[in-house]
Amino acid sequence: MLRNPFGQKNLPEVSVAETIEATNAGTHQLVDIREQDERDAFRIAGTAFIPLGELAQRAGELEADRPVIFYCRSGRRSLYAVEILAAAGRADTVSMAGGIIAWHEAGYPIEQ
Repeated sequence: MLRNPFGQKNLPEVSVAETIEATNAGTHQLVDIREQDERDAFRIAGTAFIPLGELAQRAGELEADRPVIFYCRSGRRSLYAVEILAAAGRADTVSMAGGIIAWHEAGYPIEQ
């Protein structure tokens, strides 16, 4: 079960295993916030795509009724995505720790 990281001192992150659980259950949306060239090289199948630099303007494209898990290459930029949406009043977002690198290292598939 995903934890609510806001109001806690730890980073607003979930593990790859927690991400798999949530996306398989359909309770959360997984969003790639990397740049287009990174996404073109490889990606997690079935994920939404909004580059970090466009997130503030395109936040309305995210499903309002499902919490968001952001991912990037290593998990650093996705923490910024959480901050951007938190500043806009959306507190149901987290970052996938380790990004797509951790996803791949855990043995989950990526599309190339």
